[in-house]
Amino acid sequence: MRIIIAGAGDVGFHLAKLLAYEEQDIVIIDLDAERLAYTANHLDVGTIRGSATSFRVLEEAKVSKADLLIAVTESEETNIATCIIGKNLGAMRTIARISNTEYLHRKDKLDLKDIGIDEIISPESLAAREIKRLLKESASTDSFEFDKGMLSLMGITVEEESELNGKTLTETAYLNPDHNFTTVAILRDQKTIIPHGENKFEVGDHAYFVAQPDGVDHVLSLTGKKRVPIKNIMILGGSKIGFNTAKNLSKKYNIKLIEKDKEKCFEMANMLPDTLIINGDGRDVELLSEEGIKDMDAFIAVTGNSETNIISSLVAKNHGVNKTIALVENMDYIHLSQNIGVDTMINKKLIAANFIFRYIRKGEVLNLTSIHGVNAEILEFEVKEKSKILDQELQNIKFPETAIVGGIIRNGKGYTVRGNFMFQPKDRVVVLSRPECIHKVESFFK
Repeated sequence: MRIIIAGAGDVGFHLAKLLAYEEQDIVIIDLDAERLAYTANHLDVGTIRGSATSFRVLEEAKVSKADLLIAVTESEETNIATCIIGKNLGAMRTIARISNTEYLHRKDKLDLKDIGIDEIISPESLAAREIKRLLKESASTDSFEFDKGMLSLMGITVEEESELNGKTLTETAYLNPDHNFTTVAILRDQKTIIPHGENKFEVGDHAYFVAQPDGVDHVLSLTGKKRVPIKNIMILGGSKIGFNTAKNLSKKYNIKLIEKDKEKCFEMANMLPDTLIINGDGRDVELLSEEGIKDMDAFIAVTGNSETNIISSLVAKNHGVNKTIALVENMDYIHLSQNIGVDTMINKKLIAANFIFRYIRKGEVLNLTSIHGVNAEILEFEVKEKSKILDQELQNIKFPETAIVGGIIRNGKGYTVRGNFMFQPKDRVVVLSRPECIHKVESFFK
């Protein structure tokens, strides 16, 4: 598959990194020589310096033979123009990164497919959607549901009082007599461990589980966590993400949104009738106290300043807020999240890159999600009539060491699996895999 990526920024680089594991034929175009040099030194991809809207540059990249053209520069206009030109020069499919969400919501007026753009993505809209997903489970740092909760992925911080602390996976087997959850990953000191029997849980680990419906509360009890219903939410920052988050949540939750720009407050007050808009500086601890931060169940910091978001989230945590989410620009910060006391840090560019990767895999993979800070993907496959994974027990399948089966959904019911499990056609299988072996894992389901 030949893929051309316009833009060697965070989105383009991370996407190229994910695709490079797939041994795809990738070319990155950018005007910045320094960015291209960094990309070439770290990834096995081709690079071309120039404007992605140039016919000459696109022809040099062999756009007529491209299966996919992805435009993710920081300029919406450049991305739109690149896709239109690229499509007319022969690119099979095109994806453009946009910031104006009207393109998403007003397809009745203009469907961009008509002019050569097959898919558009808005990092801000995707980040707002991610925040909504993260709020579904207050006790975990990350959560994702498969088939409306038939299986759930959940991330939990291991603390001193946890029953798992100091025990290997083998030693904790007695704590799971009903086999209703499986440990699929441990994040420790910024390293992702795909656990096996001898791996031990330690204080400060961020452990990730796939659980059946009756296993979710079981995991929470073992880790000393309690579910707290979320009703009252404070959002710091009236950015596009803050606005979209409030819009998405205000029908279900009581929302207070703090924004220091008075004019923006008036605009949002008209557009968000179900949200209480407060004009003030969210860095002011006294203001947060006056606005009842101690009564909040969740605090979401999405200003344009990463440090403000982190510090205000720590202030919220200090006031007893159960769930905190902070938007950060620097991807390296994500690994620090739970270590410094913030439940989850999100990066809109990382979310966008993962979404595009999911779009590329569509058809081969039923579902795909990422865990914040974890160097692995969660994938859902369907077992076909001639899949290699059939006709033998799971323990006898030479599955890659850096991948693990978390569970399966069969006839609308979720199950976690053990070594003697036998797969059947049409089973939907949830797998956690390091990026470098996704292609190998995929081969078992073809």
